[in-house]
This record gives sequence, structure tokens and C-alpha cells, in this order.
Amino acid sequence: MGRRSLLLLLLVFLTPGAATPVPPALRALSSLHISTSFKYRPTVALEYSIHYIQQKVDHFGFNTDKTFKQRYLIADRHWKKDGGSILFYTGNEGDIIWFCNNTGFMWDVAEELKAMLVFAEHRYYGESLPFGSNSFKDSKHLNFLTSEQALADFAKLIKYLKRTIPGAKNQPVIALGGSYGGMLAAWFRMKYPHIVVGALASSAPIWQFENIVPCGVFMKAVTTDFRKSGPNCSESIHRSWDAISRLAKKGTGLRWLSEALHLCTPLTNSQDVQHLKDWISETWVNLAMVDYPYESNFLQPLPAWPIKVVCQYLKNPSVSDSLLLQNIFQALNVYYNYSGQVRCLNISETATSSLGAQGWSYQACTEMVMPFCSNGIDDMFEPRSWNLKDYSDECFKLWGVRPRPSWITTMYGGKNISSHTNIIFSNGELDPWSGGGVTKNITDTLVAIVIPDGAHHLDLRANNAFDPTSVLLARSLEVRHMKQWIKDFYASLGKKHGVTFDHF
Repeated sequence: MGRRSLLLLLLVFLTPGAATPVPPALRALSSLHISTSFKYRPTVALEYSIHYIQQKVDHFGFNTDKTFKQRYLIADRHWKKDGGSILFYTGNEGDIIWFCNNTGFMWDVAEELKAMLVFAEHRYYGESLPFGSNSFKDSKHLNFLTSEQALADFAKLIKYLKRTIPGAKNQPVIALGGSYGGMLAAWFRMKYPHIVVGALASSAPIWQFENIVPCGVFMKAVTTDFRKSGPNCSESIHRSWDAISRLAKKGTGLRWLSEALHLCTPLTNSQDVQHLKDWISETWVNLAMVDYPYESNFLQPLPAWPIKVVCQYLKNPSVSDSLLLQNIFQALNVYYNYSGQVRCLNISETATSSLGAQGWSYQACTEMVMPFCSNGIDDMFEPRSWNLKDYSDECFKLWGVRPRPSWITTMYGGKNISSHTNIIFSNGELDPWSGGGVTKNITDTLVAIVIPDGAHHLDLRANNAFDPTSVLLARSLEVRHMKQWIKDFYASLGKKHGVTFDHF
């Protein structure tokens, strides 16, 4: 694959699937009692209020006082001023309302934890644009789009809320987030332990940097999901790449592929064929991330266990090239047309527009540099090596910046994080991002929860009647840890003031 596809894959990250013209433990859970607070919660309208706070564009410099409006949401229906808590969602790369609507776990546990819910939007996403319509104009305007600036926004917002909301001043704050937001939640606890008492970092691949994990671990995990979901499924996908190439070289091959795959825009040249392959690859990646046990519409409207449905069409890799590609179309149609309303497939789109591809493209070209590769042997994809120079050149063409691949580990410690406390790292074994996540306990207070039947941050989604037992147990353990953090906070506060606080 070319440089453009390398960057495109990185864009798949936690903006799962925002294709653009841009190139790319569960420890002893069987002994846990499932909390009775986790009852099936049908879809209901979520009640929250929308607010804005003026944030400095640059928290770390002193030569400008320019500010912008950061959006945040508050839901306080179950909040108790006496003995309550604050659950703070560390917004990631997209519209905060979309993340609010897809983080049902916080709503499910709010009453049990007497919690105020706060959802903070990440700068440069949604409505929180430091330079308005010029925010993505060039690297000068994008210079303040970093995880460090975002964490400083969160810290300032929490201090503001504690200062201005009666009853919030002496309450514990717990950070929660999924994917990039999960990374932010963990890093927030590491960098601002005086602001948050703990963090739940779901599907947070904080080790997907430099050489901490092999670059091929992600694509290998995607392949495993397909291999386990149907006989010969991954083999059919593996064979499809050469089949596409052979068909494309025939006289009418491009037209045939365009019609067989029902593409909105016909293929016209070899670059289009490569873009088609990248788009198909990204679709398989997205399916691995959202392989949920019930119907969902996180990225696209999908059936329960969508990979199993996809694999029903990919049982025989030994058919002719044309029949194999017709089967590939049926498989793609599960992802793109489960609703039956789509007339053609658009290879420039793979997911919801609520995710911010432009901002993430810049972040992937600066500090969020996560190496990916595939070899076509341990995985079902075409061979592709990780080439930092090519990647850097593509980033320079796009944004006029060069990536700093060592900065994240320098800033946040890489694997050297044992001095920190009170962080839960949860990962689903079906989620390809788990390969870059923390899946074993580091200390007694840096704990890993592995969910065998879980895809991308399934534990942060609303409780569902079709949830596997493993995710119910994971959520129960997560709540147990959070309750302990809250208890410890009030015990310390009571000791300081010579009083006893009633919190549960």
C-alpha cells in the first residue's frame, strides 16, 4: 500500500472509519456479583443542559490572551450534593453530543453513584473551535490541537464547575473515556491527580506507540475476529485482493467492478483501485471494532454480531474471481446497507459524520503516531510495511508538519507508569485496539479488565438485554473500583475536617 493508505489506516483509529480524501483482565470476575443497578435501559431521550466556558487557546504560553468557547453538557438528575460524585467524560475526536448519546454506562450508574454527569467537548471538534471556521485553515491555526492542551481544558473546566456550582466543591471527580477519550482519561489521572481521583480508560491503546507493541498486532487481531466468526471467512477476504487486481487489469474490469460493487462513482484508474482496496480494508476494521452482540448504529446501522452475518457470504474462497467479488459485495452490503435504503456504495465514506476526520488527521500527523503494518501471512490484508519517512512526507504534504513519534511516550511514560494510581484499563478481546492496550494488572490500583466477548468500548455503552455476562461483570467491577475511590476521597476529606461523610 502507498503512503496515503498508511495515513488513512491511522485515521481509522478512534474516529473509527472516517474515510476522507486524506491518506491514512477480567480478573476473577466469575466471583463477582452483578450489580442490580444494571437493568436493561430502553432507548430514552437523555436529559442534559448545554453550557460553554471561555478557554485559553494556549494554556502554556504567555504572549496571547485569545480565548474560545468550549462546549460541555451537564446532567444532574441523580446528583446529590451530600456524598455525591462527578463523572467527567473526557471528550475525544468528535461532537460531544454524539459521544454523550453513545456512553450509556455513565447514565446507567449515575443514580448508584449519586453522580453529576459532565461531558466535555475536545477542542477543535464539534462546536469547540478555537478559530471558528479558520480552525483547520493551516498548521498555524492547528498548532494548539494537542492532547496536552485538551487535558488543560478539562482541568480548568472542573475547577470552574467546583467554584460555581453549589455543592460541587468538595466532591470527587472520576474521569471516563473510550478509545482516544480513554487514553485522555488515563493521561488526565496521570497528569492531574489532584483534579480527578481515578479514571476508567476503556479501549485505550496507550501502548500503540513507537515499538512498545509490534506494528502488526492490530491487523492480526482484526483477522482473528473474522477467522473465528465463520469458516474460510478470513481466507476469502485474503484472496479478494488479488482477485480485485486481476479483474481491474481486464479490458472492461474497472467497469465490471464498479457495477458489481454498486459503487456511486465508477473506478477509472489504478489509483481508484487502490482507494477501493483501502476502503474495503477499513470496512473490515470497522466491523471488528463494532462487533456488538445486538443491533447498533454507532458507526452504521448494523445487525447483532455483524461479522458473523458478513461471514455467511464468505464461506468459499475457491470460487471464481467474479463470484468472489460478488460475495464481497454482499458482505459489504451488511455494513453499508443493513437498512436497505442505500442505492449505491460511496467509497469516500465509512462512518458517521459526527467524527472529526480533519482534526484527527492533524493529530495523527503530529503526536498521535501509531505504527501499523501487515504481512499477508499472519493477517488477511495485503502486505504493508511501516515507513516513518513516507508517513512523515505525507503529513508534510497535508499539513506542513512532521510527526514526533516519541513525544507521547516522553509525555505520558509509555510502559513506565507504575507510579500512578487508580486507573482501570478495560479492553474487549474482539477489539483490535486491545493489542495496544493494558491487558494485565500493573499494580493493585492500575488494573486491567479484559472482556472476552467485548468489541470497542462495549462496557461504556448502555446496558442491553443482549449483553454477554462478561461485560456485565466488567461493569460491576468498574463500579466497585469507582465506589472505593469515592469512599477513599470522603474518608480523607473527613479526616481532614474531623467529620464523617455519608456517601453510599
